[in-house]
Amino acid sequence: MGRPSRAHEKRAELVEVARQAVLDRGVAALRLRDVADRAEMTPGAVQYYFPTLSDVLREVQRETVERFCVERETAARAEPDPRRRLIGMIRSGLPAASDDESVRLLLELDTFARRDPAYSAQHVRLYERQIAGYAAILEAGAALGVFTLSREPNTVARSLVLLEDGLGLHLTQAVPPLDVHDAEAILLAYAADATGCDLTAVEES
Repeated sequence: MGRPSRAHEKRAELVEVARQAVLDRGVAALRLRDVADRAEMTPGAVQYYFPTLSDVLREVQRETVERFCVERETAARAEPDPRRRLIGMIRSGLPAASDDESVRLLLELDTFARRDPAYSAQHVRLYERQIAGYAAILEAGAALGVFTLSREPNTVARSLVLLEDGLGLHLTQAVPPLDVHDAEAILLAYAADATGCDLTAVEES
């Protein structure tokens, strides 16, 4: 009997190496050779598992998206009160610090959305998945009478996701123009206006 293939294991190792390379170097200057050097392989050996740099980066992106979304969705499900769920959802979408790995990776890899159709499609799925998460919370709050929405749920949800993305970009700059508490306050203020619910009072109760 032959030895079992290590292809799956080796691919996972290369994805981890590429993930760290993106965090250390950024996407703009990254080459397949950089991934190969870190993995102590030749570029040709890497190409046996991932023919191009885009291929391995799409896998980094897929894993990062899944982890990011599952963590947010799990945290939201754990809280029965839609007001507190909304607060938790807002906080889980912002980087905890400028070196927050998941958010930094997603923002770095967004560069590929402008030139890689496959990555762009995945980016859209991330956007829509986050909108769906927010919309479910907003709909639940409206059904219970704790939210009086200023717009239909999807519109409010889209606005929250876009605000998150913009604030996250600022928070991960080398010299952030605001901190995470300022960003939270901006999102919570918009959410309060959009839901007719004083979310600050909810936290204090």
